[in-house]
Amino acid sequence: MIPPNPAPPVSRLSGSLSLVLPAYNEEANIEVVVQESLATLPMFASDFEIIVVNDGSRDRTAEIVTLLATDDRHVRLVNHARNRGYGAALISGFRASRGDFIMFMDADRQFDVRELRLLTPFADEYDIVAGFRMERSDPIHRRIFAELFNVSVRVLFGVHLRDIDCAFKLFRGDLLREMSLSAPGALINTEIQAKARRQGARLQQVGVHHYPRLAGEATGGSPRVILRAVGETLALWWRMRGYRPDARARR
Repeated sequence: MIPPNPAPPVSRLSGSLSLVLPAYNEEANIEVVVQESLATLPMFASDFEIIVVNDGSRDRTAEIVTLLATDDRHVRLVNHARNRGYGAALISGFRASRGDFIMFMDADRQFDVRELRLLTPFADEYDIVAGFRMERSDPIHRRIFAELFNVSVRVLFGVHLRDIDCAFKLFRGDLLREMSLSAPGALINTEIQAKARRQGARLQQVGVHHYPRLAGEATGGSPRVILRAVGETLALWWRMRGYRPDARARR
């Protein structure tokens, strides 16, 4: 019998890592995600932190994270007293981060944090390593809207990503911390990529797996969220017409 091919060696990051997890009513998922992250991240960085941004959850999300932070110094809680939106949660996490690299991932268990191994080999050569979902485990209406949105982003902003809103990305830390971001909702990914493109940031795309949500309720595909995203897209396009990165941000 031919033995199976050994798994490729893990490519460790050349600096510290901040994992940002935005969470809204994720009491059924957040402990599993944090514990899996605590078990996985030491393989990639000797110095790391896990920042959970509780975005005004009405359930026990903040309470659970508080207990996890008490037990492990690598876990930190950033708390929003009210729900401010997905983009606002990410921005708070970026501002609170200290790592040389910043990764963000949704806290709904639809991604496997161990697949960070697919991104790290490119971390030293590229400013952004963006995952794309090889096969989306979402309802058909969300997949259709995502394709239409990807096309609009290419046309309006000149950003060519296979999956602009994939919530599994790795960044050079100072790139995000020095970037002025304001999108409060789902448009945050587009704002980051549009501004990074103007700054000359280097981008690599990597396929990752996407899994069905096992618990909790998704909110990103509601008609209200979609309509708000359309309005935010047009507003961002108007603001970006005059956007010029400063000399420090331009590569």
